[in-house]
Amino acid sequence: MSEAYQSPAPAVLLLQDGKVFHGEAIGVKGTASGELCFNTGMTGYQEIFTDPSYYGQLLIATNVHIGNYGTKATETESSSVKIAGFICKNFTTDFSRLQAESSIQDYFVREKLVGIQQVDTRELVRHIRNKGAMNAVISSEIFDLGRLQEILGKTPNMDGLELASRVSTKEEYFLGDSSASYKIAVLDFGTKRNILLNLVNRDCYLRIFPAETPAEKILAWGADGYFLSNGPGDPAAMDYAIESTRAILKTGKPLFGICLGHQILALALNVPTFKMHHGHRGINHPVKNLVSGKCEITSQNHGFCVDPETLLQKTDLIEITHVNLNDDTVEGIRLKGRPAFSVQYHPEASPGPHDAHYLFDQFIDELADYKMNKS
Repeated sequence: MSEAYQSPAPAVLLLQDGKVFHGEAIGVKGTASGELCFNTGMTGYQEIFTDPSYYGQLLIATNVHIGNYGTKATETESSSVKIAGFICKNFTTDFSRLQAESSIQDYFVREKLVGIQQVDTRELVRHIRNKGAMNAVISSEIFDLGRLQEILGKTPNMDGLELASRVSTKEEYFLGDSSASYKIAVLDFGTKRNILLNLVNRDCYLRIFPAETPAEKILAWGADGYFLSNGPGDPAAMDYAIESTRAILKTGKPLFGICLGHQILALALNVPTFKMHHGHRGINHPVKNLVSGKCEITSQNHGFCVDPETLLQKTDLIEITHVNLNDDTVEGIRLKGRPAFSVQYHPEASPGPHDAHYLFDQFIDELADYKMNKS
């Protein structure tokens, strides 16, 4: 998979419905398969590549030029690239940013990532928007479509697929100052580093637990509050996380969930989730806060969503706090009369504005209120 090749070398992209795109190989020579998804962001590609929520997916960049500001070791959300493969229109190895440490091609080679460029990404994205998300395979070593179809046949569908345990930390660890004001137990389903830093920077001491840690062990630490992280895969396949969240809710302590954590909170409240037609991924999604009446420009990355009809049947228990202004999907919920809330989007990201950072402050306020009332 990491074999070098002479550029330009041919590559092929085969979709599950039989549609074929031809282009040039980038990264390393090899074959990669997974669910197709597209991100509309014009910048931040390195953060996207390393976001654990993308695990098992072939990422399409809608921005026409990728690589022109190079890569830098500190601009990552996890320890390695998490996408399964990469698709773009124009991939450049030249970069002009003085702070950059290497080209994107060198970065892909180090990470052993397979990709394809010179694809008509506008046509490809329109195809997905019309047909819906589907699996695909990229190859720069196999060009027999029959063999590629066999690989596709063995590629699991995202619907029903549990992936969080594959990207979660394998060993628990601590982050922050042990004398901080608040102790937060983090359930790591594939958390982004910047989420954790937002909590640490707000005077929190974190203990990060592997995804499948039993609830008894998590609760035994005696945290002041709990955080449910983002991550990949189908939330409905995560029975262990749903049960842990139900146990946490019984404590009455503050709880905050982001993205997959938002979906897990809903499932713990017996609100189902569903697979979206093609998901939300990018840094320009408008969301309305129904409590304040204000709108936010948000960063998003999810292919599943919380069922609004069930939520509307539970208005005595749950309040819808945020909605997507593009398609009216649910972007935030909170429990009535209890310090538990979640959002579907990524408040730790800065897609130009810092519109959503207040959610971390809201969590801190609820932690402070809980500790004050407890004492």
